[in-house]
Amino acid sequence: MNKILVFLEGQGTTLKRTSLEAISAARTLASATGIPYAGMIINGTKEQVKAVGDYGMADVINAKHELMETYSSTAAAKILHQVIQSENADIILFSANAKGLELAPRVAAKLEAGYIGDCVALEVKDGNIIANKPVYAGKSQITAMVNSEKKVFSLRPNVFTATKVEGSITITTKDYAPSLSEDDRKAFVTAMMKNEGKMDVLEADTIVSGGRGIKGTENYNLIENLASAFGGAVGASRAVVDAGWRPHSEQVGQTGKTVSPTLYVACGISGAVQHLAGMSTSKVIVAINKDKDAPIFKVCDYGIVGDLFNVVPKLTEKVKALTGK
Repeated sequence: MNKILVFLEGQGTTLKRTSLEAISAARTLASATGIPYAGMIINGTKEQVKAVGDYGMADVINAKHELMETYSSTAAAKILHQVIQSENADIILFSANAKGLELAPRVAAKLEAGYIGDCVALEVKDGNIIANKPVYAGKSQITAMVNSEKKVFSLRPNVFTATKVEGSITITTKDYAPSLSEDDRKAFVTAMMKNEGKMDVLEADTIVSGGRGIKGTENYNLIENLASAFGGAVGASRAVVDAGWRPHSEQVGQTGKTVSPTLYVACGISGAVQHLAGMSTSKVIVAINKDKDAPIFKVCDYGIVGDLFNVVPKLTEKVKALTGK
């Protein structure tokens, strides 16, 4: 193994937390294998590049091209392929978020490399990288390894802890000019819709989700208020999204987003297997449901049997008193 390369995503003046988690995972692998690691960002700013230093990364490749001022996954995959070949990297890490899950298999196909997605653990045994990932809708986990020379992994958000290092790091930035043409942009972003400051469930430490028990969109302020008190994100079950009460971007589950927050609060969610597949790896699960036999109580750490319309407002007041929000 020659080098570990981490795909980095910018967000404002810093990096997405999922990228910082991937840096920490790369640092752990580098320590276990003795091989160097670096980051790669597309059209990164000085502030975004500088952010890697706090997490121990010293080398960043900044691939700059005017055609990437509007994002294209096909073009990004080609740039990554060129950088990987140029750097002779053979372990490539992505976050298993929307962009990473699209890019990782594209890059793996270009490299003719093995790919393991949605990893919840990476460790080194006998010189090989062993990955753990959930299967069967989160009911079990498997260990797997890639036999190809180049190996691609995507890491489930909020599972790998982003840890800072002590002391200052001198960052070496290498500008890279990829070979790119308009034909490489098979699909590209034409507009960005502002999310009005809402936190993405993939990035959140705390998620409060509502299910069919919320009875209608007019009652979702209960979920929003509790999420705000926690300083977390608002989630939803598939039934809620299918009913048009909440946008698909908030859906947690097998056909929505797979999340692993520190705290997941399920309000009026029965716990269908499709929903459990998207949140069962949360560190602490709290369930609020008036049906004592709801499947969600079999997987939660704390359960409250009661009417959410009575429980959630009282819980919100208690949380506000503790957090001051």
